[in-house]
Amino acid sequence: MYDDILLPTDGSDAADAAVEHAIDLAARYDATLHVLYVADTTEYSTVTFEDEVIDPLEREGEGVVDAVVEQADDRSVRAKGVVMQGGVFETIQNYVADEGIDAVVMGTHGRRGLGRALLGSVTERVVRTSDVPVLTVRQTDDEDEEDTGAGTEASGARE
Repeated sequence: MYDDILLPTDGSDAADAAVEHAIDLAARYDATLHVLYVADTTEYSTVTFEDEVIDPLEREGEGVVDAVVEQADDRSVRAKGVVMQGGVFETIQNYVADEGIDAVVMGTHGRRGLGRALLGSVTERVVRTSDVPVLTVRQTDDEDEEDTGAGTEASGARE
């Protein structure tokens, strides 16, 4: 049913919430997991150093992608990590078409916008326009508390 599954990620906690779901789905269907990080070139992200253009977002993306690919490898799931430049939505949409992706798994929020109040704009656009099934994964309230430190004392008491 699913041979190729796409996990777009920006390395945020909300995007990380989708990682386990994507790996589980790929394992269940013996599918290849494509892990995509888009270095958003619609925003200024490059710097010049000694006549060499360095893109910190690409470097960050490589680290994010490598970590997810390693998690997939630990579960014996085939994974392919890719860092691309472009507009995030457009790059995801093109990647789905170009790579013959059968399903997309993504977090409901990324790094921008109102974040926790609304479905992320990129996720919303992918859901509305995708020709393939899209599984969205919401970051849980427990994960929100851990991120803010609010759940630290409670989690320490359970140990």
